[in-house]
Amino acid sequence: MNKIAAPTMNRRDAMAGLAGLAAAWPAFAGGGEAPLRGAGATFPYPVYARWAEAYQRAFGVQIDYEPVGSGAGVERLAGGHVDFGASDVPLSPEELQRIGAMQFPSVIGGVVPVVNLSGVRSGQLRLTGPLLADIYLGKVSKWNDPAITRLNPDLGLQSSHITVVHRAEASGTTHLWSDFLARSSTAWRMNVGVGKTLAWPAGVIEVAASGNEGVAAAVQRTRASIGYVEYAYASQHHLSTASLRNHDGQFVTADPLSFAAAAVQARWREEADLQQSLIDLPGPQTWPVVSASHIVLRTRPPHPERTLALLKFLDWALTQGQPLAAELGYLPLPDAAAKLVEQAWKTSLRTASGGSLWPPALSR
Repeated sequence: MNKIAAPTMNRRDAMAGLAGLAAAWPAFAGGGEAPLRGAGATFPYPVYARWAEAYQRAFGVQIDYEPVGSGAGVERLAGGHVDFGASDVPLSPEELQRIGAMQFPSVIGGVVPVVNLSGVRSGQLRLTGPLLADIYLGKVSKWNDPAITRLNPDLGLQSSHITVVHRAEASGTTHLWSDFLARSSTAWRMNVGVGKTLAWPAGVIEVAASGNEGVAAAVQRTRASIGYVEYAYASQHHLSTASLRNHDGQFVTADPLSFAAAAVQARWREEADLQQSLIDLPGPQTWPVVSASHIVLRTRPPHPERTLALLKFLDWALTQGQPLAAELGYLPLPDAAAKLVEQAWKTSLRTASGGSLWPPALSR
């Protein structure tokens, strides 16, 4: 199967409006100021941590991010405990209005099934959405079940009982995973549904773990287990990923190229497109569980100078920080999406704050 090229890293044209932010915005001294604080999704934590480390080295500004899950992060923002939240699933207009916030994507990644099966390497095991749903529903409970061996006749899978690993807390990654399962399986859609927290089926051998890191660690130490994590965690823990059958009926492996195939299938024409779903998009090379992770900001923050400093960091992250994201297996935002982010900053922050959160020199 032919692979498409990853999106170009030349962002000069797309980010022209953002490039001047560092020079135009007021400085935020790192020495005497409290660190900028964020909390939320564990999905983007590896890249946020890498960005924060590099930014502090370059500019002396500290950014602390706590990977507590999408739900908890949004509530901390609403309560005024952090400067920004992060959610893998876009908040509804009603939720944004409730907390007085705006949102925009920062990076794109893939959710992947990971397994602990002796002798099975990444990409070897083939699974489908309906089969994954049946595994998590407990309908398929052993690795040598005919439904699995028909797809994998050469793997010699044993009769081990399957241990399913899932998130214990409100999780955007769980929302993405359950969305894919609900699109694939009527039984899953009717009995479990889609959400950040789920009533997991009873009678299944299961392990509940906190965060992508917790799920990855649980799969790593539990033989014959299966879980779902963002791709960077699979790589960091050297876990075997399964291939998935996509919307076009093709089995694809999990890697940045198949994630990119989903990103280029998406439409990036207006601000509403920044919140679109990238789940189960068409295309022969498309990974079916892809999503952007979103930053959530208060549009009328109690300390505007901190939000200005945060926007300066985010400008750096969306331009100079993108190669660091690619090193970890994430995707930079497509150029068209990056333009829409700039537009969202201008329209939402400048309008809501009466101009105080958008430098006049950049109001063009």
